[in-house]
Amino acid sequence: MRETFVSFEEAAFSYDGEHFVFEELDLAIEQGSFTCILGGNGSGKSTLAKHVNALLLPDRGTVYTFGRDTRDEESTYYIRSNAGMVFQSPDDQLVASIVEDDIAFGPENLGIENPELAQRVKSALEEVGLQGFEKHETTALSGGQKQRVAIAGALAMDPAILILDEASSMLDPRGRAGLMRVCRELHEAGMTIIMITHFMEEAAHADRVVVLDKGRVCLDGAPSEVLAQASELTRLNLDVPFACQLSIQLQKLGVPVATCITEEEIKEELCRLHSSR
Repeated sequence: MRETFVSFEEAAFSYDGEHFVFEELDLAIEQGSFTCILGGNGSGKSTLAKHVNALLLPDRGTVYTFGRDTRDEESTYYIRSNAGMVFQSPDDQLVASIVEDDIAFGPENLGIENPELAQRVKSALEEVGLQGFEKHETTALSGGQKQRVAIAGALAMDPAILILDEASSMLDPRGRAGLMRVCRELHEAGMTIIMITHFMEEAAHADRVVVLDKGRVCLDGAPSEVLAQASELTRLNLDVPFACQLSIQLQKLGVPVATCITEEEIKEELCRLHSSR
């Protein structure tokens, strides 16, 4: 049985002391899982993400990360050192003018020295496809390249959990595909991934999808279970995956296809139908 890495227990949080983003939130995330958090604007997604590594603390209830109470000041350094976070805007976390210095900043502050430090920078750049960019100035990079540097900086800290808070929002489709490739490889290697996103294509490749609505968990399950609930997703003002829309329309026309959530699945269904004719 896998260990619980993150646990929200009747957690409540408000920015102003009056209007709660979430109340009595219960949610557990297991070690080694790939969990995608979906929800409309104001649903509490980013607020939840910032609680995982103690950037925000609950007003009531408790949040545990690695079994440690995030409100325990003695645990803050440990939690933040092992829960890497990548924000929506890379400019919020780039701290150095040169790429390799920026990536080295986190692990260097953890006390990592050369040659391990240099190897971590090299490996992180390879992970995000920026080999050869070591000496580039961060200000001269495109938005997508900056985001990949931010991701590399988090990876260089060798975290047990990687939290991506809308990290793909500034990437083009090719960049998003590259990010998902990195996430899948890290997940397969055992890393726990928590991804906040509004791209259904990304959620489809997680192994668990949690949908928030007004700070409460309203859907929770495997992508095939959650993303196929077209009417509920529409009610929550969330996009329905294209493959799901297409398969439902085909079903209405009497075409015997299963409800799909990825383009790969709908292609397989159509190929199956063609070969059976």
